[in-house]
Amino acid sequence: MAPISLTFPDGNARDYDAGVTPAEVAESISKSLSKKAISASVNGAHWDLAWPIEQDASIAIHTLQDEDQALELIRHDLAHVMARAVQEIWPDTKVTIGPVTDHGWFYDFDRAEPFTPDDLGAIEARMKDIINARDPVRTEVWDRDRARKFYEDNGEPYKVELVDRIPGDQPIRMYWHGDWQDLCRGPHLQHTGQLPADAFKLMGVSGAHWFGQTDRPMLQRISGVGFRNRDELKKYLTFLEEAAKRDHRRLGREMDLFHMQEEAPGQVFWHPNGWTIYTALQDYMRRKQRAGGYKEINTPQVVDRKLWEASGHWDKYQHHMFIVEVDESRDGENDGAGSKSREHTRINALKPMNCPCHVQVFNQGLKSYRDLPLRLAEFGSCARFEPSGALHGIMRVRGFTQDDAHIFCAEDQIQSECARFIDFLANIYSELGFPEFEIRFATRPEKRVGTDESWDYVENALESAIKAVGRDYTLEPGDGAFYGPKLDFYLTDAIGRVWQCGTFQVDPNLPERLGASYVAANGEKTRPFMLHRACLGSFERFIGILIENWEGKLPFWLAPRQVVVASITSDADEYVHEVVAALKAAGVRAEGDTRNEKINYKVREHSVGKVPVILAVGHREVEDKTVTVRRLGEKQTSVTSLTEIVSTLARDATPPDLL
Repeated sequence: MAPISLTFPDGNARDYDAGVTPAEVAESISKSLSKKAISASVNGAHWDLAWPIEQDASIAIHTLQDEDQALELIRHDLAHVMARAVQEIWPDTKVTIGPVTDHGWFYDFDRAEPFTPDDLGAIEARMKDIINARDPVRTEVWDRDRARKFYEDNGEPYKVELVDRIPGDQPIRMYWHGDWQDLCRGPHLQHTGQLPADAFKLMGVSGAHWFGQTDRPMLQRISGVGFRNRDELKKYLTFLEEAAKRDHRRLGREMDLFHMQEEAPGQVFWHPNGWTIYTALQDYMRRKQRAGGYKEINTPQVVDRKLWEASGHWDKYQHHMFIVEVDESRDGENDGAGSKSREHTRINALKPMNCPCHVQVFNQGLKSYRDLPLRLAEFGSCARFEPSGALHGIMRVRGFTQDDAHIFCAEDQIQSECARFIDFLANIYSELGFPEFEIRFATRPEKRVGTDESWDYVENALESAIKAVGRDYTLEPGDGAFYGPKLDFYLTDAIGRVWQCGTFQVDPNLPERLGASYVAANGEKTRPFMLHRACLGSFERFIGILIENWEGKLPFWLAPRQVVVASITSDADEYVHEVVAALKAAGVRAEGDTRNEKINYKVREHSVGKVPVILAVGHREVEDKTVTVRRLGEKQTSVTSLTEIVSTLARDATPPDLL
């Protein structure tokens, strides 16, 4: 065989025969590495130890110490081991697919009987038996007809369909884990014993249609999580417990903030407490935007399809739109056949975004270069059809309000507007409890409009703006929109989860499509650039993030119920009302609790509702004109004068931009 040269990470190269496998390469280096090896990277591609290398390449051998590669293989092999365990326990079960997820994997099964929690325990036990057996993993490449016949003969119809779906230019890889076989692109570990038997857990069972299509069979999905060792698993399970404690849906019930119901899927019924948070946040953003030079507008929620066709959204985004058909004939009656008069039917859509409507506002009246930059902001109510399976509390909804704005500017104003926005955003995030954030810079995609010169200019402008305000960024090559580059802003919450909230996008395309122009200094009509920007993203989702970040214990100025004044004895009821009145007069959201209940019961109930401050009053407090102060999360109480506590809480209740 002809020799090939393999270059290692340290820069050294060795010659091998063409067709050498990474397993053989590892063995040529040392017996120790051969035993520890789990996979390789060949020219940057993740490579199975059994796959041959036919030409000169760079190579790196991976072990369990290489986190990214190790976790991918562990989770992928665990998916196969779980499927094997299921079929060993229930041989009539049909297998489908089992991909890796962010923290583990899932596998979909076709089985007549539903899986139960007890079944999961049995599956886990069988998986550990398979791991301890240290069965070898081997792979072969088959032609399509052979693979198809194999699955037909074994009664695996879903695998037959998967074989048919594999593109003709891709190999059909067949894997065996011991005697159990699966179709897979690989790579996989060398044997089942390389899996950690104490670092995985099955998490539950759910339903899933085959390929996500509602007209295909309903399957049973078993999901699991897997890690390199027991400590990593324990850390993740602790994280899940913490996330469950912070779940905005649970806290929303406890704090009486909102609810969802079947008659309005994906839309929020805000209760008084929740709406108080919403309006406080909206008022805050309104003040910040006014101070930042934005002019607030409001645009229609129902817009004729003609505008969406002109903007390009009808062709590309129609599947996310809610369509509204209206019969505008004068009498409004049907044509006798029970249908609307097609001649007079007007097709509209609930707006899924605000951008085209903002261009309509810009287009009213002649604009001059002296009017630029023009910053138009809207708390725009939008509606998007999200699949029911994707809906998640107030985090993923169908009806939402964006803190949306569009800046119309000249090309040479992009850099300064970008820098201005980053500083604007940083101040807002800091005041809302997120002093640190990450910027990701998405550059030109392969398919795009505009000249290379224009892209060069705009990308340089954004990069210069980031540097001008002293920020770092992560480059995401090719992830920009087809019309322009963008910056996305990511927040990290109290338990380490990352949320994409803000965005800044450069768009010359929509103004051109919708005929926007201004008169330049030379007297010629010129197309403006449109800068899409948002800080929070949507109020619904951002409030969900705030609730989970603060575990319901919101900053005092945002808390819906800031103070409860609770009586210890009925003799103090009148004083309770006096204290409440004084607090309300100072701008504090306060309420009294004079129920005939013990003070400990009242404190416990209001603490569950995440009331930041409880003021208890009894005989002594009435006589001394004081209150006993209990702050949420603190065991110690203190006694202070009414005058002092009103002054302190009035200051705490002041939004940060008004301090």
